[in-house]
Amino acid sequence: MHNFSILDCTLRDGGYYNNWDFSPEVVQAYLEAMAKAKIDYVELGLRNFPKKGFDGPFAYTTESFIKTLNLPAGPCYGVMIDAKTILDANMSIEKAVDALFVDAVNSPISLVRVAAHFHEVEHSGPIIKLLKQKGYIVGYNLMQAGGKPDEVIAEKARIAKEWGNLDSLYFADSLGNMDGAEVTRIVKAIKTEWQGDIGIHTHNNMGKALDNTLTAQKLGVSWLDVTVTGMGRGAGNAQTESLLAVLDKVSDKYEPSAVYELVIRHFEQMQKDYGWGSSLLYFLGAQNDVHPTYIQNLISNKHYGTEEIVGAINYLSQLEGTTSYNGDVMESAISFDTSTKEVSGTDKLLRKFEGRELLIISNGPSLKRYLPAIKTYISERQPIVIAVNAVSILPPDFVDYYCVSHNSKFLSEQDVYKNLQRPLILPAHRFTEEELNNVSNEFFDYGLNVDSNEFFVEANYCSVPYDLTAAYALAIAVHSQAKHVSFVGIDGYERGDIRQTEMIDLLSKFKEFAPEIPLIALTPTSYPIKQESIYAPNL
Repeated sequence: MHNFSILDCTLRDGGYYNNWDFSPEVVQAYLEAMAKAKIDYVELGLRNFPKKGFDGPFAYTTESFIKTLNLPAGPCYGVMIDAKTILDANMSIEKAVDALFVDAVNSPISLVRVAAHFHEVEHSGPIIKLLKQKGYIVGYNLMQAGGKPDEVIAEKARIAKEWGNLDSLYFADSLGNMDGAEVTRIVKAIKTEWQGDIGIHTHNNMGKALDNTLTAQKLGVSWLDVTVTGMGRGAGNAQTESLLAVLDKVSDKYEPSAVYELVIRHFEQMQKDYGWGSSLLYFLGAQNDVHPTYIQNLISNKHYGTEEIVGAINYLSQLEGTTSYNGDVMESAISFDTSTKEVSGTDKLLRKFEGRELLIISNGPSLKRYLPAIKTYISERQPIVIAVNAVSILPPDFVDYYCVSHNSKFLSEQDVYKNLQRPLILPAHRFTEEELNNVSNEFFDYGLNVDSNEFFVEANYCSVPYDLTAAYALAIAVHSQAKHVSFVGIDGYERGDIRQTEMIDLLSKFKEFAPEIPLIALTPTSYPIKQESIYAPNL
């Protein structure tokens, strides 16, 4: 077995889940476990210039902060910096490197890795040279190497060779969509021009991080990145404990048990709390070349269910440029930016349902369970029926209007809306021209403003406390002067789910604003509203 080294970068890559703000207790336990396990390199965090917003210490990993850590002897410690941080600084490369790094002889760290996109390689030579002059071991990470043609990879490797003093050339599976064949191809392409140490940094979107790491190791790749429990951006990385368990069968270089204890004592609970690791949604993102940060943000936003996330992945996969994360693109995929658009709308629904029962239908599990009774109820009592988003289980014949307030919902269900042949009610100012042009059926434009402190209804728009389509539907009930509102399929969410809290507060604000409109649930609900039975309504 050829010589290789393990680099653990948990505090750096894991920071994407907790804003690089690990508790001192976890940090100390982690550092001691790394030393006991005889891990070769430990990357403590990122090195950055000050940024907006709060990030914990491992986003900056300053010299003064590192000196407050109790670093056990054994591992070689390091930090990572993005090439972009230096190249985009409003100063020369030399000044930027000097501002961020002291000479290695005066620092507890001896390794610096520079992470770069392919287009930054041509500009990175001076950064490597300056860091080497300061006495550091220097690694260079080619991000998003997957899918790049052989000749492009070889060309970047040739440039890296010309620097003359780089210690390790890494390639990263940033989108998590590599397999063994792709790893083999990339290693081969690098080796046509580069004869030095090669490193690999894998992501687990498709559950292949460990396999890809082991494949690379067999091909002679000598720097292997891992994180404890795979803690890292999106689906995370190859797991330290898994790699150690595999290597333990063929080598006695490492002591895995120290890391096993760390996993059980500290990291398993953190993983439950934060939710990194491979999943179907990360797999779909990897299949569609969508950057994992999009998926991570979609999953962590408790307002979005699976169908919106899948819709957003489909939307993102059709765009150019989603292999790198862009917050503005994220907004358009899952939400909308109302700050740049005036709230607009019409009064065409004013008093339209005056004196009528309005039945609001949502997609909770009870909708399916009581569907025959719901159909009978609609047929016999003939209420005005508004479906919250594209309720697919109830045939459109039973629905008068579909109510949509999120273009995220709309994106995930575009094809459904095209075939409904029923009018939509939506706030047109929250949708793009292209989205509105895709609406083949008639739509009513009623404006929507979201303000955390209020629920009120005006002639051409409403203001609601939460960005929930149910809130919009309730405002339409007031605007159209419905006699009373019945609900089916609004089961409620689990205790502790933010949407449950928001709905309870919304209902309270609605009752204050429109006490004259009774609210009645006809299928089981956990919300504090009057409950009757779809089988024997008392209306």
